[in-house]
Amino acid sequence: MPRIRTHGEAVDLEEPVLVEGFPGLGLVGKIATDHLVDRLEMRYYASVHCDGLPRVGIYRGGDATVRPPVRLYVSEEHDLFALQSDVPIASQAVSVVADCVTSWVDEHDARPIYLSGLPAERDGRPALTGVATGDAASVLEDHGIDTPGEDGVVSGPTGALLNRAAQVGSDSLGLIVETEPQFPDPEAASVLLEDGIGPIAGFEVDVSGLVDSAEEIREQREQFAQRMQQAGQEESSQARPLRMYQ
Repeated sequence: MPRIRTHGEAVDLEEPVLVEGFPGLGLVGKIATDHLVDRLEMRYYASVHCDGLPRVGIYRGGDATVRPPVRLYVSEEHDLFALQSDVPIASQAVSVVADCVTSWVDEHDARPIYLSGLPAERDGRPALTGVATGDAASVLEDHGIDTPGEDGVVSGPTGALLNRAAQVGSDSLGLIVETEPQFPDPEAASVLLEDGIGPIAGFEVDVSGLVDSAEEIREQREQFAQRMQQAGQEESSQARPLRMYQ
């Protein structure tokens, strides 16, 4: 049975934000979410047991604790949830996982921020744009986040989450950042945090660790990024111009 199981003390947040970190192009959403969990010292809050998720155990070096591959973390100080995923989502499970997560989001009156990379050859700081469902477009306007300059499509788990939110008319935001398509992209993840997530959620997060350790992060995540490149479009969250999808 699909469920999200709370571990430890329950919380009651007012208008919490949920940041989604399913792996995708450039691993931008995953890198950004992992950085949030670490920098804000977020507490492990819940394990995600949606149908179709890999039944594997995740452990960390120097820590004997085994945890499920998809988890929720919480920061009561920042009214923030973060969804952290250490595995890609198989294409046949994408819609089921999106329904499962969306049900939890709705039950907790959370405002979700979904993250995606757009493959681009760039010169300078990666550009950030935003999309929305429900009545959330005003949030983008309030924070000076531009809308995309051309038609596009978001695929993978992130696309399924946006699709579900649009289907039921609930509020959600999608942040799309220009991304190096072949390698992990900590710089693009830092733009998501500095220019998007932080201002929208109302806090500042130090991204110097991402920028200063970019090469180390790329090396650590390169194998995962290659696996995501080899995965089908439905497994890897990414944004693409609509003309490339048709």
